[in-house]
Amino acid sequence: MDLSEFDFHLPDELIAQEAEPIRDAARLMSLGRVTGEIEHRRVCDVADLLKRDDLIVVNDTRVIPARLLGRRDPSGGAVECLLLSRLDETRWDALVHPGQKLRDGARAVFEVDDHSLELEVLDCHFHGRRTVRLKALGGDVETAIDAIGHIPLPPYIKRKDCPSDRARYQTVYARTLGSVAAPTAGLHFTPELLNRLQKRGISRKAITLHVGYGTFEPVRTAVVEDHRVAAERYHVSEETAEAVNCALDEGRRIIAVGTTTTRTLEAVARLNGGRLRAGHGQTDLYIHGKFDFKVVGGLLTNFHLPRSSLLLLVAAFAGHESILAAYRQAIARCYRFYSYGDAMLIL
Repeated sequence: MDLSEFDFHLPDELIAQEAEPIRDAARLMSLGRVTGEIEHRRVCDVADLLKRDDLIVVNDTRVIPARLLGRRDPSGGAVECLLLSRLDETRWDALVHPGQKLRDGARAVFEVDDHSLELEVLDCHFHGRRTVRLKALGGDVETAIDAIGHIPLPPYIKRKDCPSDRARYQTVYARTLGSVAAPTAGLHFTPELLNRLQKRGISRKAITLHVGYGTFEPVRTAVVEDHRVAAERYHVSEETAEAVNCALDEGRRIIAVGTTTTRTLEAVARLNGGRLRAGHGQTDLYIHGKFDFKVVGGLLTNFHLPRSSLLLLVAAFAGHESILAAYRQAIARCYRFYSYGDAMLIL
């Protein structure tokens, strides 16, 4: 397939720069996967759109305040570091700026109040990517990162992070620290909405997939099939594997909250004959085209970038023409796009 088939014009003013004050007040477009029928609701109505005995699966990863702002040591020049993933007790994979000033052996310091981190560049890679060592002065590294770090808002949010983003750019059920971006479909849930779903007989389980910087990487190949996605770490618990397998056996519908949950469920199922098995792993599953979904029967997701792997996944689930028609309608009705934007429920 040609990537140009997944292009569309999105006015800048529809890229959400702020979150809705109330999470489940965001608009919701409901799309029939078979019929293509569209209905316009609010996220707070999602319990009315699902069936009793549906199983919702969410991603409970927690976003690291991974953006560090400091100074080079000893020159004092400004430094920015984005922590991408932890390699071991002291080493991290990171993006640094300015890359030309931070070569092997370069040092930087990050400080806020009584918390301080020292950074040393151990190895240089392409495009500002570095292997770095972090050392906390007078405490542990995790505590220092939490105190010093900023929430790494996506690059299409053209503002600095603010204190409210610490809570708003996390799902209410976030538990396991490890992501550099939020699983944004889950940002719409409130405790009240989760309670309403439970009362309707709609159960909820969680997987963990730590969202990496690759989620922002554009598809640069003209041919869709030539693209590759970066591997990300996941964990599936015994409880979740059992619940999903039971739902599959009983013919009940499994609703994935977000593309990260979808990729995890489908990746693990492909390794285990269409069923889930508990455990840890990594997945670089790239969902596009005529993909055979073995687990996911419904998808709650946000509106995605043109020509992105996330849009390709949603189009694979709902159908290419159906998704593009829905997106045209979303733009005409001024739906808000991307991380802090509105939502789509595909059933």
